[in-house]
Amino acid sequence: MVKSEYPIFWEKEDFSIKIFCSIPAIATGILLRAGETKIVIDPGDGILRDLNEELHPEEILSITDIFITHGHHDHVGGVWSLLTYLRVMRKRSPMNIHYPEGCFEIESIYNAFRTVYGLSTSYPIYLKPIMDSKRFSRHGVSITPFPVKHSEMTGKGNETRLVPAIGFKFGYGGKKICYGGDTAYCDELLHHAKGADLAILEAGEDDESVPGMHMTMEEAERIGKAAKEFFLVHVPQ
Repeated sequence: MVKSEYPIFWEKEDFSIKIFCSIPAIATGILLRAGETKIVIDPGDGILRDLNEELHPEEILSITDIFITHGHHDHVGGVWSLLTYLRVMRKRSPMNIHYPEGCFEIESIYNAFRTVYGLSTSYPIYLKPIMDSKRFSRHGVSITPFPVKHSEMTGKGNETRLVPAIGFKFGYGGKKICYGGDTAYCDELLHHAKGADLAILEAGEDDESVPGMHMTMEEAERIGKAAKEFFLVHVPQ
């Protein structure tokens, strides 16, 4: 299945994912539910508004994990507002932020937040840099991180450089969702999408893109067909 009209929703029994939006250079925002567990993925600008429309305040306060694929603003622009909201609402349980090692954007946001609100924040925040592809679990959900290939412009003509970037495969109740984040075509993504119940794949390359930063529609569809179902996201508007 190919779909890029937002929001996008997929559900199998008590395992579901809602993509509020995924628009290049604007924002991304994703909520994963597995039983009573709620996980936020790539909280770009607007994530607090979307969560507030989707969940009761106490449900937002129960969120304990955020997963970041990379540090570009359209994937992390809502982190500050979400952390601040949880402070205002007097959250008590810890918040864990999982992100690729070397993602200085997340560490900078955390350090700035701690500087401003460290003495008045009611909940602990733990940074969890991901350094390998070792599978781990959180509240009954298995998470397998894997490396992907995403670049950014250096400001020197069309020169690019790789940024710390990962995808995630989430498993629960025998079902698997593969989310690649932003990436050029890579074998790791194909491997983890193969056989997944759902693959969420970006197709962000267009005529104005620098080749190799994102996947083309054709490349994303090729990987998507390896999964049982797939959505194409981050398609240029």
